[in-house]
Amino acid sequence: MGPVSTSQSDNRSAVAQVLHALGGTAVQLDEGAVRTAYRRWAPFYDYTFGAVSTAGRRHAVDMINKSQGRVLEVGVGTGLSLPSYAKHLDIVGIDIAPEMLEKARQRVASGNLDNVSGLHEMDAGNLAFPDASFDTVVAMYVITVVPNPEQVMRELARVVKPGGQVMLINHFSQTEGVRGFLERRMAPFAEVLGWHSVFELSRVMVADTLKMRDRQSLRPMGIFTMLRFDRLDETPSLTA
Repeated sequence: MGPVSTSQSDNRSAVAQVLHALGGTAVQLDEGAVRTAYRRWAPFYDYTFGAVSTAGRRHAVDMINKSQGRVLEVGVGTGLSLPSYAKHLDIVGIDIAPEMLEKARQRVASGNLDNVSGLHEMDAGNLAFPDASFDTVVAMYVITVVPNPEQVMRELARVVKPGGQVMLINHFSQTEGVRGFLERRMAPFAEVLGWHSVFELSRVMVADTLKMRDRQSLRPMGIFTMLRFDRLDETPSLTA
């Protein structure tokens, strides 16, 4: 039940991946798999997962709008959140999928979004920005998509200024109940879906310079969680 492919070749590839997963072998995401999945999703992302994620995006942007300075949105996708940012903020977005970015650029142009200063094709695990470049870094529905979440978290910590914040909205799996059962059943289809259904909170708790400020369950039904981290002025001493 993966996204509709854009070509017969993509369809055959998706079917092969599903059959492989049904054989019981878990699939490890890589950059190519992510690009392929989101190339398929791009034409109708706004009307599918984009609609499901509306409440979480709105909540995150409302909080960011109370801040000042320069904001990096990692995994900006088709730019669904861009019109909602306050005009006093300087917004930069990155994404690995050029098809998504093209839609984001169209959104910026049609909405005359002058506060969006850049949209770049870029790997979240290898950000081409200097250290301490942004006051706020936000990654919404991204961490379960990337091949190396731990490396991405370290990059988010690197490019945010001391005293700034890193914000995540993400799905974190649970082990119990119907939801836990479904998440485990979906796990082998990671490459087709383009995201990991089984994803533990510990995978984002890897940057020594980030301290969690709060954790909040979001609609719908608490499936997604918002995490906010403060960027410390320096790495905590191991002997403290």
